[in-house]
Amino acid sequence: MFKKILVANRGEIAVRVIRACRELGVKTVAVYSEVDRLGLPVQLADEAICLGGASPLESYLKIDAIIEAARQCGADAIHPGYGFLAENSAFAEAVIEAGMTFIGPSAEAIRLMGNKVASRELMMHSGVPVIPGAEPSGDDLERSFEEARKIGYPVLVKAAAGGGGKGMRVAASEDELQLSLESARREAGNAFGDNTVFLEKYIEKPRHVEIQVLADGHGHTIHLCERECSIQRRHQKIVEEAPSTAVTPEIREAMGRAAVQAAEAVNYTNAGTVEFLLDTDGSFYFLEMNTRIQVEHPITEMTTGVDLVQWQIRIASGAALTITQDQVSQTGHAIECRIYAEDPGNNFMPSPGRILHAVEPSGPGIRNDSAIFSGFEVTMDYDPILSKLVVWGEDRDQACRRMVKALRGMVVLGIQTTCGYLADVIEHPAFVSGETFTDFIPSKMGQWAADDAEAGVPLAVLAAAGLEQRNPAAAGGSGNGAAARTQTSPWQLCGSWQIGDAIPVQTGEADDGGNDGA
Repeated sequence: MFKKILVANRGEIAVRVIRACRELGVKTVAVYSEVDRLGLPVQLADEAICLGGASPLESYLKIDAIIEAARQCGADAIHPGYGFLAENSAFAEAVIEAGMTFIGPSAEAIRLMGNKVASRELMMHSGVPVIPGAEPSGDDLERSFEEARKIGYPVLVKAAAGGGGKGMRVAASEDELQLSLESARREAGNAFGDNTVFLEKYIEKPRHVEIQVLADGHGHTIHLCERECSIQRRHQKIVEEAPSTAVTPEIREAMGRAAVQAAEAVNYTNAGTVEFLLDTDGSFYFLEMNTRIQVEHPITEMTTGVDLVQWQIRIASGAALTITQDQVSQTGHAIECRIYAEDPGNNFMPSPGRILHAVEPSGPGIRNDSAIFSGFEVTMDYDPILSKLVVWGEDRDQACRRMVKALRGMVVLGIQTTCGYLADVIEHPAFVSGETFTDFIPSKMGQWAADDAEAGVPLAVLAAAGLEQRNPAAAGGSGNGAAARTQTSPWQLCGSWQIGDAIPVQTGEADDGGNDGA
């Protein structure tokens, strides 16, 4: 087992990895940007090193600085989390060349599965079902028209590199296809530095279903059943659940077998996810493989009892899987909601600012993977995800009820969040009945408006948030050296107070002026 792991990420995934390392008895090193110096990963890790400025290019994407930080602190492995450099084959290679272990798959596997055209071709040769499509045609518009006619409209224009819905357009005619090709190439070039696009048959009412896989370095590959991730806004997942209401035991077995085939085709090791589109007739097609831990991994952990992050670390250290496919089973039902610092009532505009008061939901079957706290500053520099709220229930109905209760009970004062919107998604009759297709958000939530009642905050919460807030003590450490940090306790973040103080409460309309309090 490793002695010290550097966590090359921030926020809740860095916290998740640090906690997994603690349970395994492994020391941890957090890296951080200048604006993250008071972040929870810095407070929880055994050591912390500043990488540079707020921009990801100056910090979390700075490969040389991360490798140097790992050398300085004597780390023998690096965990990339997800996002940033997690699926960057050059980073994986740099870690290995520096004499450390990359906690993830090989650089070659990352490279192969990171290109949608190459991975699609490989899957076809490996017997994994793929969506009917065409090879990239470059700027040859007539050839694209010809291929689209063969596939049949509507078609999907997709970027060969990258993901997250960027460089993706739907075209129902030749006129639309020409515009879609131009805009998709432009967006793909800006986002990924590669404007290559290709065509696929557009599945009009699919579900997005993915299979979690684990593979060790001793020839063992297993799957841990499915997650459904069909509830997406602008191609970004916002609600996931396990198991899927549409997956029968027969589909689960076939899809799991195909996922294992996909992993074995690239000699995959560590944790990965094979994503499929599931058609209404039960047919499924390979979409892509994510060569990292997924944001939605907790719902698999909750339903299978397998700690995926700990297994990532064990496998990277050379351990063999002790779980066989026959031992994998799902128990109960789990749902995850991604909570963002966004204003759903204002076209989901980002909502940066200082969190005046935060209260996590609690109770049976509730898990909140988060790195926020009262006094935490949400900046515009990074993805606005605040937490992953996860619930488990004995069945789907119980899980839905628990999720709604948890979302309604979560308090984040000072900024806007998507909690109320997500609760309305879970309570929607179509979601309750399991009609969770990828068009759910535009077709079912297009006319959504914030409920005025959600603006009301319990009096006790207002009183607690009304306590004077002071800026946390600045954490020490700058440059690339190890940070000599001052630990920031929750008591410091609450400001000045003493037992027996009277708390001023305004019973009329809340003051939303320039004061720190409510």
